[in-house]
Amino acid sequence: MRKILVTGTAGFIGFHLSKLLLEEGFAVVGYDAMTDYYDVHIKERRHQMLLQNQHFSCTVGMLEDFDTLRELAMKEQPDVIVHLAAQAGVRYSLENPRAYLEANVTGTFNVMELARELEVDHLLMASTSSVYGANEDMPFDEREKVDTPLTFYAATKKANESMGHSYAHLWNLPTTMFRFFTVYGPWGRPDMALFKFTKGILEGTPIDIYNNGDMFRDFTFVTDLVRGIRLLIDAAPLRPDTPEDIADYDNLSPAAPYRVVNIGNNDKVRLMDFVEAIESACGREAIKNFMPMQKGDVPATWADATLLKELTGYVPQTDVRDGVKQFVDWYRDYYKI
Repeated sequence: MRKILVTGTAGFIGFHLSKLLLEEGFAVVGYDAMTDYYDVHIKERRHQMLLQNQHFSCTVGMLEDFDTLRELAMKEQPDVIVHLAAQAGVRYSLENPRAYLEANVTGTFNVMELARELEVDHLLMASTSSVYGANEDMPFDEREKVDTPLTFYAATKKANESMGHSYAHLWNLPTTMFRFFTVYGPWGRPDMALFKFTKGILEGTPIDIYNNGDMFRDFTFVTDLVRGIRLLIDAAPLRPDTPEDIADYDNLSPAAPYRVVNIGNNDKVRLMDFVEAIESACGREAIKNFMPMQKGDVPATWADATLLKELTGYVPQTDVRDGVKQFVDWYRDYYKI
């Protein structure tokens, strides 16, 4: 039984990934800080569900606490590390940037040090579509430069990518960074738009729609996302012998066993169409409060998922209306509405 250390197992994506890995016969070692950035009860419920499987174990600790993290890793000796834990939220990074520096930069450094010491088969780490920042050519391609992040959150994730490349080169550590695109689905975070919109519509309170609704997002259903991560675990990059060995569609580094992979739905959806899907699933019309663009926001995201398909044969494809309905059904059940 292969063992995988997953950071952030009480989080939205970490929970879904751990559930999938357990279903496929992996042993999962979880590590999560259980911070109060949002409702801790949801995090506790996620862990309780995972703990029903005898092959799941978890430790509560901060990423910045290297001693606790290292003690766990040395004890468990995982074959693979999937690093998902981070201080999330684009807008919150405007209010509390230090939390992002500590969790996303120092914490990620600690995870990389463990991967180096353990000589794991593969280190996979979460990045974000936000690193594309002010880029305007779409769909976003992993081979594009990402030198114009618009938030400190995005800057910390860009730093993680650079850090990951350096460790891959120095220690021949197979490393994959994956960039998420607007992930949504059951057990989602309360600070995310779908959660807020659903809550507002069902309660009859106004929902804030930024840039007057003139926005597009590549909405990616969470089970599609974690399926992509699961398949990438088996697609560890190898250092190429020559640059000519790198396929045209690939951003594999010529100097390290390192690559970046978009995981997105390969489509863009108008924000107002997303809102209409929520209204349809809720059976009610939203009270809309149109607002200007928020600082750090971008008008559109859209992933080119060619590389993911070439590496794994898989492309996320859940229709946004189906995905939204699954979330609303979960929300109604969870909150007994």
